[in-house]
Amino acid sequence: MKKKILCLLLTACMAAVLTFAFTGCKKNDKLIKINEVTHSVFYAPLYLADALGYFDEENIEIELTNGGGADNTMAAVLSGAADIGFCGPEAAIYVAVGGTTDTPKVFGQLTKRDGSFLVGRTAQPDFKWSDLEGKNVLAGRPGGVPFMTFEYVCKTQKVNANFVTNVNFNMMTAAFEGGTGDYCTMFEPAASNYVAEGKGHIVASVGKESGEIPYTCFIAKDSYINKHGDKIEGLLRAVTKATKYLLANDSADVAKLLTPYFDGTSEASVKTSLDSYKSIDAWVTDMAMKEASFTRLQDVIELAGELEKRVAFGDLVLTETAHKVYEEIYA
Repeated sequence: MKKKILCLLLTACMAAVLTFAFTGCKKNDKLIKINEVTHSVFYAPLYLADALGYFDEENIEIELTNGGGADNTMAAVLSGAADIGFCGPEAAIYVAVGGTTDTPKVFGQLTKRDGSFLVGRTAQPDFKWSDLEGKNVLAGRPGGVPFMTFEYVCKTQKVNANFVTNVNFNMMTAAFEGGTGDYCTMFEPAASNYVAEGKGHIVASVGKESGEIPYTCFIAKDSYINKHGDKIEGLLRAVTKATKYLLANDSADVAKLLTPYFDGTSEASVKTSLDSYKSIDAWVTDMAMKEASFTRLQDVIELAGELEKRVAFGDLVLTETAHKVYEEIYA
């Protein structure tokens, strides 16, 4: 745990990220710099809010960068390279346990379960979790929610799989294609693209098996939240409206709007990805995190042996603005 916190702080001093910008890099009062843990259809409402002009309505512009892992995303927030981190709340928990003078707080939750799908090398229409016994699985890095959630599923299923943990999160699919491991967890649209290219087969949904857990959230330093409350509210309102639109409309129509945000991915693949996430009820409508969900997250982290001590819900999570926005939009 101490090594994890130290690595976050050291990485913050050397944060380097790949940029995927909705807008230009010019500095202005409207700009919010968001570092996302990875780029996936799993986060569709964030991109859809841009496509539908909801950010413009809130008088904000988004500059989006890819951290390639929650540790890098949190490092970007701590170093000031990003205003807001979009990643698993475990990163904020680790920092809170280590202690800081400007605590990063969770102010909005977007996804409520694991968004990865287990991909195997052969079709397994009758797949059982026991099929993973003794198999080598690429499932993320230790300490990250993707890995811990998968480990949680294996433990509850009493399965002893061998986890391959020496591969960078963003390189897992490439490593699997190169012959590493018997199975690999992939987010969408990577999973559907992989299957469409005839390279493998989706055999299970990790999120469907693990149940609800606060998976991906918006996180910012106390100082930023206190100074830019209008931007925080605008972001939450835009994304909440986009989630409502996504759930109310056919995936084929939504895919037309989202495909430009995924270079090299077909509209059909984006639609398939959206349908996959709709089928597992991936997104929240009220972005205010629930305390029961936060408690379950800490149960998962504790079970993985990665939690030195628990953090009180009220010390790390802000819910007032997100819930206010939800009541306004769904009134």
